Amino acid sequence: MSDLWRGTWPARLRIASGLVLFTYALTHFLNIGLGMLSPVWMDAAQDWRQIVTRSIAGTILLYGAFSVHMVLALTKLAQRGTLRMPFWEAMQIVLGITIPLLLVAHLIHTRTAHEIHGVNDEMGYIMLLLYNTADGWKQTLLLLVVWAHGCTGLHFWLRSQAWWRRALPVMIGLATLVPAFALAGFLIEGRRVRAQFSDPVQRESMIERFNFPDRETFAELYTLTVQLRWVFAAVLVAIAIVYLLKYILTRKRSVTIRYSSGLQINAPCGLTLLEMSRLRGIPHASLCGGRGRCTTCRVVIEDGLEALPPPSEAEASSLAAVGAEPNTRLACQIKPTAPTSVFRVFQPDGKRKHRGHAVQGEEKELALLFLDMRGFTARTTGQLPYDVVFLLNRFFDAIVPAINAQGGTVDKYLGDGFLAVFETSDTESSAQAALLAIEGIAKALASFNRTLVSEGQSPVAIGIGAHLGDVVLGEIGAAGQAPRTLIGDTVNTASRIEGVTKDHKVQALISAPLLRAAGYEVPENQLKALELRGLTTPLMAWPLQEASNLATLLASFRQNQPV
Repeated sequence: MSDLWRGTWPARLRIASGLVLFTYALTHFLNIGLGMLSPVWMDAAQDWRQIVTRSIAGTILLYGAFSVHMVLALTKLAQRGTLRMPFWEAMQIVLGITIPLLLVAHLIHTRTAHEIHGVNDEMGYIMLLLYNTADGWKQTLLLLVVWAHGCTGLHFWLRSQAWWRRALPVMIGLATLVPAFALAGFLIEGRRVRAQFSDPVQRESMIERFNFPDRETFAELYTLTVQLRWVFAAVLVAIAIVYLLKYILTRKRSVTIRYSSGLQINAPCGLTLLEMSRLRGIPHASLCGGRGRCTTCRVVIEDGLEALPPPSEAEASSLAAVGAEPNTRLACQIKPTAPTSVFRVFQPDGKRKHRGHAVQGEEKELALLFLDMRGFTARTTGQLPYDVVFLLNRFFDAIVPAINAQGGTVDKYLGDGFLAVFETSDTESSAQAALLAIEGIAKALASFNRTLVSEGQSPVAIGIGAHLGDVVLGEIGAAGQAPRTLIGDTVNTASRIEGVTKDHKVQALISAPLLRAAGYEVPENQLKALELRGLTTPLMAWPLQEASNLATLLASFRQNQPV
């Protein structure tokens, strides 16, 4: 989890303060939602929350977190060299600016009214104050803005974690339910409180219980609210002035940036390299939004390194974590002041860019296949580890030669399966090699199974998913420990094709793109439309219950050269 806290100290402080505020918002919204179930539960939950939030320590923590979070966000906004940014980041800023403007009225009429005028600001008072009023709609908007801002920040902080990506569908559902629960509680309890207040007898009792503010007190609270809004507006104007002055001054000095792709830009000095790229419309990856918490914006400095200051402790730590070379820097942290030539390691979608050597990666259109042994867990349950390893090695020894015979290689072993790639001179030969290998695997498996049966063991079943598309090959990993491997959407798609072979009760599924590349056009009525995660449209694939006679089956579909 340490990588979640990587970055500059302001970035880490912003995360910590944001987590405090998100926790407060979550418990507050759940507290409001209890009005849908019981007013007694709602008031009890508020009492328990206020034991923490209105203690000295809780007050310092909560208001300190809010102040720190806001100051850091506004400071970062004032320091920006350009307003070009991803849409999600722009929305975070807009939502963040909206929150104080809407929140100040809530704070003044609750905590401030309680501390100065002795108002009993329990939930019933808040419901009475807001239900069926224009301010109630504003506070509803505040609830939605706070929740959207918090959830967006939480997602972009955690999205690099595999466990978060797996849990994302559940988290989205929960994130939708929380504001719905809170608003339902507000409507139900607000209606009940308002009905009570309509009774003259109960009205007097409620005014006394809440110590409800009179006209003069409300006027004082309203004046204070307006004054604080003007203060915040003045801060925003000051930030705008600072940004405008920086813009005017930096326009007088510019620096030339050359990219390895051949692009060249002139950008104002004083900006980070990431800001320069965005300002001039140059795509530049940045998973964390330019906060120095990841290394996806990193660049290799090919010329001009000596003119850059050495990395800060936070930048050096992040680069060391990925085994970066000494001439690698984070684009979000460096501010070039002299002509600089750079290579962007990653595309905006996170894939390695093309480069002429294996360290940087090479993009090719290749055929590949995933193979998995069916029922492996059930088959090996209760066996000794050595027996399991012995079975797997015998299995791989039997079928991998069929891949190697066609010029293919096993990129990686995945327990009881593997990923194989056919890196040949062109796309057509790669596709044809994959088809020949699939037939060879099926024949080798049949022979292997006959041996198992003769030994009194049950035969092995497999699933093969074959696909063709763009992949990036390169050395991926820390320096000195980076095996050559491949990544890309094609790899994910091939894996998912293999994953549905069991559902279709077939030994292999071969994608239509691979078949076409090899020179075969299988009739559409013999293809299956696969609905695969990550694809917006179905992928057509040819199902084979048994692939040992693949060449014979393909003979009638030949368009170019035979397999």
